[in-house]
Amino acid sequence: MILSDETRALQGRICLVTGATSGIGSVTALELARLGGDVVIVGRRSDRCPREVARVHSATGGRVVALPADLSSLGQVRGLAEAFRNRYPRLDVLVNNAGSYFFRRELSADGLEMNFAVNHLGHFALTLLLMRSLRASPSARIVNVSSAAHERWTIDFDDLRCDKRYGRLEAYGRSKLANLLFTYELARRLRGTRITANALHPGVVRTGFGKNNGGLIRVAFQALQLIGRPWFLSPEQGAQTSIYLASSPEVEGVSGKYFADCREEPSSPASRDEEAQRRLWEMSEQMVGLKAAV
Repeated sequence: MILSDETRALQGRICLVTGATSGIGSVTALELARLGGDVVIVGRRSDRCPREVARVHSATGGRVVALPADLSSLGQVRGLAEAFRNRYPRLDVLVNNAGSYFFRRELSADGLEMNFAVNHLGHFALTLLLMRSLRASPSARIVNVSSAAHERWTIDFDDLRCDKRYGRLEAYGRSKLANLLFTYELARRLRGTRITANALHPGVVRTGFGKNNGGLIRVAFQALQLIGRPWFLSPEQGAQTSIYLASSPEVEGVSGKYFADCREEPSSPASRDEEAQRRLWEMSEQMVGLKAAV
C-alpha cells in the first residue's frame, strides 16, 4: 500500500530521484509528488523523461521536471548537478535510486567497471556535487538504494575495475556493498549538520532490472521476471521504503542506518568496517576527481 498523502509531508520540498523513468524510481517520484514535493526526474533515456513528467504531473498536479543524465558518465553527472544548481536554490531530498546489473564485464566512458560506475560512483559524485544545495535546505535527506545482495561480499580494493576477473554476481553485490560503505561514511561526516543519509533494501521487485543487457540475456531477465511474478514485489511495494525514508516524520534526524520493509535492519559485518568505509571514500574521491566538502 502506498504511504498516505494526507499530510502533504513534502509540501514545498525539492526532491531529486535518479532512475526515475521506470520501476521503483518511477513510483518513488510519483509518490513524492503526491506528497507535495517539487520533483526532479533523472533518467538515462531522454526519450522517456517527457512521458514520465507528463504521467506524474497528470496524476498529482505537482511541479515536475526532468533532467536526463546517464549516471555511468562522470561528465553527464557533472552536467546534471550544474543544471540542477542553476534551476533550484536548494535540495531537500536526494534519492539515489538508479541501478543496473551487467551480465558481462563492460567499461564506462571513464574506463570504470559499469556496475561500480552506475550503482556507486555516479551517485557518490552526484551527492558531492549537490552538497552545497543540500546544505542550503533546513533539513535534507539522502536516500541510497542498496540491496541485500551486498551481504555475501567484501570490496577488493586492488581490483575495482574487475581487471583480474569478473563475476557478474560479485561485481553487482560489491557495488551494492559500496552503497552502504558510502552511506555510513557520509552519515559520519555529516554529524552535527541538518542532513541525514540512510540506505535501504527494496526487496526483490518486478522491474526492468537487467534489461540494460542485450540479446538473449535481456530475454532471460524478462523470462525470470515472468516466472517469478508470484513471488516478486510490485514496483509499488518495492518503493515503499524509499518513500518512507524520504518523507516520514518517524525518521526525522535518523542517519547512518540500513532499512528494509520500512524498518531498520542490520547490514553485513563487511559493510560496517570503518576502515573500508574510509578507504572507499578516499578512492572514490580520486576516481571522480572531487574533494568532498563534508
